[in-house]
Amino acid sequence: MTKDGVPGTLNTVKSVGEKTRRKAKRSRGKSRGSSMGDSARAAILSAAFVCVAIIASLLVVVISDSRKKDDLSRIGPAVIPPAVPAEPSLESPEAGDVRDSETEGAAAASQATVPETAPEKVPDKVPQKRAVPVPRREVESKRIPAASPARPKAPVERDPKPAPTRRGELVFVIDDAGNNLRQLEPFLALPGQVSVAVLPGLPHSAEAARMVRAAGKELLLHQPMESVGGQNPGPGAIGVGMSAAEIRSVLERNLAEIGPVAGMNNHQGSLVTADADAMESVLAFCRDKGIFFLDSRTTADTVSGAVAAKNGIRIRERDVFVDNIQDRAAMIRFVEEGLQKAEKKGAAVMIGHAWSAELASTLRELYPELIEQGFSLSTIAKIMMGTVDDEDFGD
Repeated sequence: MTKDGVPGTLNTVKSVGEKTRRKAKRSRGKSRGSSMGDSARAAILSAAFVCVAIIASLLVVVISDSRKKDDLSRIGPAVIPPAVPAEPSLESPEAGDVRDSETEGAAAASQATVPETAPEKVPDKVPQKRAVPVPRREVESKRIPAASPARPKAPVERDPKPAPTRRGELVFVIDDAGNNLRQLEPFLALPGQVSVAVLPGLPHSAEAARMVRAAGKELLLHQPMESVGGQNPGPGAIGVGMSAAEIRSVLERNLAEIGPVAGMNNHQGSLVTADADAMESVLAFCRDKGIFFLDSRTTADTVSGAVAAKNGIRIRERDVFVDNIQDRAAMIRFVEEGLQKAEKKGAAVMIGHAWSAELASTLRELYPELIEQGFSLSTIAKIMMGTVDDEDFGD
């Protein structure tokens, strides 16, 4: 090997090394380029995302601004109060220089720079209008009247329930009042007309008569009279052995205690009512006092009707005793007998007694049915005068 060969070899080695280094550089450049390309792409993507976010934010702002403008257009422009100028100095001028100070203050105000007023910040959210309560009447007046509904069909007219045919008048006479006021009260509380006959000379006679009148019922003097069996008829009785003057005196005294009364009927009296002379005196007294006489017919031998006809005096006779048997079923049968007589004669007089509590409850139960059947409750005075009021039907 020559000296000239060494440098050649070295040159060869150098050229080879140089080539190798160049290749290495190129390979490193390629790897660097690839890594740099990935970084660039990531940066570009990040920038794209940022741009998209910015665009989205701008869109949100634009949309919200448009909505605010719409709301403001509906509500009306916001009233921004004018800027308030700066107040002058509060230091008071001297008392003698008031006018000069005002002039100087005006000049100073004109020379002074007015500070700019900061623009009013519009709130992010426009407050909604609050509904103002309107009185109910005003709301109703502002309502548009609805169309009138179709007229309902006219109700089918039904024939009214026909009024019951008047079948007769009934008079219930309650005898023997004056012994017990408590026994009398249920009869006074009965609906419709009731006649009550009060005995004289008893502890409660006068009070019983007062109660009857206060209740609006017909009041009779229940005159005690001598009977065939010799029973004691009670105080204030008349007998067949009395003169006309004596009979009149007894009747006057009894009438003063019980009266005023509408009429008189006999208590017991089977002996007196069968005596023409005694009945002449009794009927004459009734005529003079303007009261009627009701014959209780305690005997079939009564002559009161004949004596009354002879003297031109009208009387009335009892048709049925309704409580001779103290049993409700029996009382109803007696009342039905009275109804039959009322239909035949136009009226019927039925006598009961104040001491019969069963009779009071029976009459109360029967009353609505009697009215529904067409019977009326009346009084002796009315049927004798031939007058019946409409109120007697259904009291």
